[in-house]
Order: sequence, then structure tokens, then C-alpha cells
Amino acid sequence: MRLLITVIGVLLSGLAGAQDLTGIWRGQFQQNNRVTQLLNIDDRYKMEVQIDQRGKTYKAVTYSYKTTEFYGKATAKGTVNESTQKVVLEEIKIVDVRMRMGSDACIMTCFLQYSRNGDEEFLEGRYTSMNTRDSADCGKGTIFLRKVVESDFYKEPFLVQREKEKAAEKNKPTKITPKQPDTAAVAKTTKPPANNKPVGSSTAKPGKPVATTPKPGSANQGSPKTAPANTNPPESAPPPVANLPEVEKHKPAIPVVVPPVLKDRDNELVKVFKVNTRTVTVSLYDNGTIDKDTVSVYLNKKLVVSKQMLSLSPIIINVELDDDNATQELVMVAENLGEIPPNTSLMIVKAGSQQFEVRITSTEQKNAVVLFKYDKPK
Repeated sequence: MRLLITVIGVLLSGLAGAQDLTGIWRGQFQQNNRVTQLLNIDDRYKMEVQIDQRGKTYKAVTYSYKTTEFYGKATAKGTVNESTQKVVLEEIKIVDVRMRMGSDACIMTCFLQYSRNGDEEFLEGRYTSMNTRDSADCGKGTIFLRKVVESDFYKEPFLVQREKEKAAEKNKPTKITPKQPDTAAVAKTTKPPANNKPVGSSTAKPGKPVATTPKPGSANQGSPKTAPANTNPPESAPPPVANLPEVEKHKPAIPVVVPPVLKDRDNELVKVFKVNTRTVTVSLYDNGTIDKDTVSVYLNKKLVVSKQMLSLSPIIINVELDDDNATQELVMVAENLGEIPPNTSLMIVKAGSQQFEVRITSTEQKNAVVLFKYDKPK
């Protein structure tokens, strides 16, 4: 068992402008060890990196962990080359470690590729590692990280401070400089008229008020008495409401009962799928190690999957969309966190010729939400 202290070099290619890595990145890494592969030993580790980038430099904290038998945390710093878009993240100090006796701490250099799929961002690639005790080779392997909103641990103080600064900058009022008035225009509009007489005084003449004689047939002619109301309704008058057929009466809407697990937990929107077919097939797999993650799934707040374990065999859900129900909501609820928290799954969505893939993370405090929107072909 080793503490993998990260020295990350990230190659970000194909991006427009400098990429801001500020935030939380979480995923896993796995050593390419032929012996463990032959013995079918799972040597995958979870990993989380919190980054605060400011210009060309940034600081960070990394976590490496595997169930309850291994955990490590280290502080880090890094630089960004804006011209080549290469990023270097260097671990500088171990701040916490829990591992078995006889284990060594290693440092790791990662070469990752940035990619984006819709609103999701990924870093994935390979790494090499070195023993901190004698500089011996600790092995190499693959690594995958996804940018997420919440930490599996807690947000570091530097990241909380950065979020406050961004919020303050966003809410900062924009300073508006008042436009100076055109003095020439003001002088022109404020010049008094040559004739100070009231408007219309040259044509108005005093005299008796003119009496208006109502024209024959006008509303003012005849007796001031009110004519009796016509008690016979017109032949085209609609029938009373009571005589309308039952199908035309409005039925009261049936209220939707929201399950407590959807009300009491936070619901985080993970992805919005725009599809051009009415039938969508959703397949759920365990994302990585089969560690007995169990989930329930709600479609429009109705339970469609109850406490099923994620595995290599998919949990299949069919979603129907039409013009009246053009948006459907699917909520993933973690019933447990498995042997390796958090509860993670791989969702594959098929809609006609379209296919999407998204990695889902849920906890006992937070559900994962995806939306399906029917985009009618033109």
C-alpha cells in the first residue's frame, strides 16, 4: 500500500484560450501491474484534487484513498503555461496519511488530456511514480478525473475563499458615468417663446356656452327612464354549466406526492440530454470497482427502480417523450455508498442514432438529477 503524492503535469490541447482549472476534480487511478492483473487483484485508488488557479500559478490539495485501509492528503502548488496550455501541479508537503505498516509513500507525475462533453469536463491519461524513501520506481498506470461540484471530504479554505471572491465580483454594481448634457441643446429648449400669451388666447372669444341638441335617434333623445330588461335570452345563448357534458367540466389536478428521499436530500442537476426521438433507453452500470453500490431511481418523482445493486450487467430504464411531456426528470438516489464511497455509476443513454455517456455520483446527502428534453426534428 502506498501513499501516492501527486506531481501532476497536465497537457491541455485543443482548447480555445487559457483553461481555468479552479475547482474540484475527482476520479481514480490504477497501476498497470501485470502480477495484480493475472491474480485479478483490484488495485484501483480513488483520487480528488482541489485547485485554485490565479493567472499562471495556482495552489492545490490532493487526496488519495482506498476504502478504510489507505488514505493520504498533501498540499501542492503549480504553474500554467498559457502559450502551450501545459499545466504542472507539484505536491510539496504530506499533511495526513493512514496506511498499513511497512508501506512506502510515493510521488506521482501525471500526463493528462483535457476534454469536454457538454457541461462536463474531464482529465485523463497516464502517470509514473517514484518512492520518496529511496527514489525507486513505484510503477505507472492510468488516471481519470472529472470536474465535480462537491467534495467527498470538504472544500478547502482557499477554495471557499475563491468562491466568495467570485460571488462578490459577480454582484459588484457596474459604475455608470452620467452623460453630460448638451449645453447648446439645453439653451435652445429653455429659450422662452416670443409671445407670452396663453396658448389659444388670440382666437378664443368670450360668449355663451353652445347648447348641444341631440340628433334624432341618439342615445340622449327620449325619456330618461331605463327600458325594461329583455327577460328572454337570445336563441344563441349557451346552455347552463350544469347541462354541459361531463367531459367538458374541469377536473381537479391530482397533486404529485414527492417522496421524502427527494425532499430531504439535495438534488444536483448533472446533465441535460436533448434528444430527437420519443423513446430513450437508459443503462446504468457500476463505474469502476464492483463494490456493492445500491441505487433507487425515480422518473418524474415516481419510483421505477428500487434498491438495485450496480454491476457489470445494466439496469435498464425506458423513458417516453412526446409533445405534451417534452421534458422528463430522472433522479438517482444512493441507498448506500458501497465499499468504496461515494456511490458512482456509469450512465449510457441511447436515443435513436444518438448515444451519450455520463458518470454519476450520489451520496446519502445528495441525489443526482438528469433531464431528457425532446427536441422535435424540423
